[in-house]
Amino acid sequence: MSRFKNIFAAIALLLMSAPAFADLASDKATVDAAKAAGTVGEQADGYLGIVSGADGAVTAAVNEINTGRRQVYSQTAAKSGVTPDAAGQATGAQLIAKVPGGQFFKPIGGAWTKK
Repeated sequence: MSRFKNIFAAIALLLMSAPAFADLASDKATVDAAKAAGTVGEQADGYLGIVSGADGAVTAAVNEINTGRRQVYSQTAAKSGVTPDAAGQATGAQLIAKVPGGQFFKPIGGAWTKK
């Protein structure tokens, strides 16, 4: 369990210091609106996914944010001795726990589920 705490701490540190995330404010707003509309959801692998009906702007925003997340997971993995997939899954668990009611999430190996 302490290994996950170390992963979470490393991810939090990287998220606070990653300039790529600061540049994605408009992408975040686009994705937040798409999440509220049921078009985008959080996945257990730590990435955003398209639930259905996303337009080009939403798809581009999801791709940009996922690119930033991939970089953070790789950096976290290098610092904590886990794989990028493990770092993503650890973050995915936290993100899914925070999904508000009415929005979608997708567990590993599962289907989109409305919380």
